[in-house]
Amino acid sequence: MYNISYKRGFDPFLIILPLLIFGIGLLFLYSASRGMGEIKGINFMFRQVAWLAVSIVMLVVIINIDFRRILDWSYLFYVLIALALILILFIGGSRMGARRWLSFGWLTFQPSEFAKLAMILTLSYFLGNNRHSIRDIRTFLAALGITGLFCLLIFKEPDLGSAIALLPILFAILLCSETPMRFIIGTILAGLIASPLFWNFLKDYQKRRLLVFMNPNMDPLGAGYTVIQSKIAIGSGGLFGKGWTSGTQNQLNFLPERHTDFIFSVVGEEWGFAGSFLVILLFCLLIIRILSVASRSNDIYGRLIVSGVAAMISFQVIVNIAMAAGFMPVVGLPLPLISYGGSSLITTWLSLALVINVDMHRSVF
Repeated sequence: MYNISYKRGFDPFLIILPLLIFGIGLLFLYSASRGMGEIKGINFMFRQVAWLAVSIVMLVVIINIDFRRILDWSYLFYVLIALALILILFIGGSRMGARRWLSFGWLTFQPSEFAKLAMILTLSYFLGNNRHSIRDIRTFLAALGITGLFCLLIFKEPDLGSAIALLPILFAILLCSETPMRFIIGTILAGLIASPLFWNFLKDYQKRRLLVFMNPNMDPLGAGYTVIQSKIAIGSGGLFGKGWTSGTQNQLNFLPERHTDFIFSVVGEEWGFAGSFLVILLFCLLIIRILSVASRSNDIYGRLIVSGVAAMISFQVIVNIAMAAGFMPVVGLPLPLISYGGSSLITTWLSLALVINVDMHRSVF
């Protein structure tokens, strides 16, 4: 058992930095969607702001509940998300051959986004409770099983990007829990050795994306089109860009998915290297602030939660930007706080709320 003590206040930059990033994202969301029609551009902005308002309300609620109490509900949250992921395979909304959304009247959400948060909470609770048997292979295998179920269900949608995004969360929390390195390295090596076998389980469009990554010009009007246009947009931005709402690839509709997965291409075209560097710098500062919470937390559960959140945000930022620049295959991961989408935005803010919560509430054993 533990006694709870409270640290008054928290690092204000855990709020300031995300709001700055969101504000910049809102500018580019308007610019990206403006090319689809002036009314659409305004509507996308209003929706994103509405989701921010919902996120802030939920953040206020969460930071006023000790995170250990929230962890008590982690298994139930995991089960509910697992059921949603199963349900989506049968009645999920389909787009481009993938079922990723559940709709209940006016409410539409993407369970795979909330699966990341459920993973962080469940693994933190499980490994925190089993910290005295962390060197037992059975504890390690159970953690792999918790992750593996979500990976399998999300992969079946199919959503390769979100399935892969769970792995950095797993390894970050395992490292923070002091799981033996031989278990982690052995799992990574086994995955690398078995990776050629996964080729047979990929959909045709996923295979094309991987092949196009090696040579975008092999299908310049098909699978390689978006990557080629994205690289043109970023490269044409130069040092200071063409100016807000003045990007030709964006405004002339050459760049698909520019308000979601490829919104960084709009940043690069309209604000150039300087604007791109600013966005990356803000993300780096945010990750540093998150990691600083983990370093000063004296609670194993808190450290595990914060390490999982840091891994989740870092991985998505790196992969999304590298994908837009043509350095990684297209896997369909949003840029946190910037890409359009309520599920991604709410999940990111809820994760930040947990970090703030850990910073405010500390335990004495």
